[in-house]
Amino acid sequence: MARLYAATGDGLARLDEAGETWAVEVSLPGSGAQCLVVDPADPDTVFVGLREGGVRRSVDGGRTWVDCRLPEPGVFSLAASAADGAVYAGTEPSRLFRSDDKGESWRELKALLELPSRPRWSFPPRPWTSHVRWIAPSPHDADLLLVGIELGGLMRSSDGGQSWQDHRPGAQPDVHSLAWHPRTPGRAYEAGGGGAAFSTDAGETWQPADEGRDRHYTWSVTVDPDDADRWYVSASTGPYAAHGRGDPQARIYRRRDRESWQPLTGGLPEPLPAMPYALLATDGRLFAGLANGQLWESRDRGDSWTATRLQGDTLVAVLALAPDRASSA
Repeated sequence: MARLYAATGDGLARLDEAGETWAVEVSLPGSGAQCLVVDPADPDTVFVGLREGGVRRSVDGGRTWVDCRLPEPGVFSLAASAADGAVYAGTEPSRLFRSDDKGESWRELKALLELPSRPRWSFPPRPWTSHVRWIAPSPHDADLLLVGIELGGLMRSSDGGQSWQDHRPGAQPDVHSLAWHPRTPGRAYEAGGGGAAFSTDAGETWQPADEGRDRHYTWSVTVDPDDADRWYVSASTGPYAAHGRGDPQARIYRRRDRESWQPLTGGLPEPLPAMPYALLATDGRLFAGLANGQLWESRDRGDSWTATRLQGDTLVAVLALAPDRASSA
């Protein structure tokens, strides 16, 4: 049986599959949980980033937590390297931290803030600041790291964050999410505020991928672990539709073999009632977590979908999803 973790914007939810249903257990209620990552070597070790409370760590699958004492409280992104186990945290204001002892201590990768573009980084709703929206350490190379600034660009380091290349050619500057292919070195993917892009040279350069989509405000990206040319994005018509309280005008799209994007329906509500903030492809299954707490699943790579049956605690929203690494590809 599978296990998923979800950041809800309020707390951290653990979802355990039990036959035809999923048992939901929420911890850290009221914490402002925004993001999470599971230790690649231990499915019971989970890190969660809080909007104003730093990073917390659990070593018992989310039942108890300790404060990791990150120097900056506003955490917007977390990542863990499958290559060397390092844990990364990104904050607002934009700062990037690394831990090599599972969150016991942190060091700032200060060179990120020395990039020439930094004076222009600005998040439109709070133009006086910006944040590290996404961190993507390569699963194939412990020294290779992609970082997305909202709003500022897609940055790349090939030496573990000691130095950085500024915004990469062809990438979207308004970075929302990034992914590496777990089995095909060099393949990376981006969902951004103006569209999607992919890289075949380990993030050095990027190619836009927008044909076939009538919505270009892309948010979440995930890739099929078995096929580097099959990937998915969620998209809306713009930030106000995506994040407002009305109709998100959102869809989920699939791209195969570098063909045009295909909108996915197959049982999904039309239109979707809430923004799909989290997409996750793992173990031949595709999950979509919505802003209203709905969780949808496809077992045929997006052709058909079913709503998961949730029992236990209420899942108020899904901002981020992560699998039990022991059962993922």
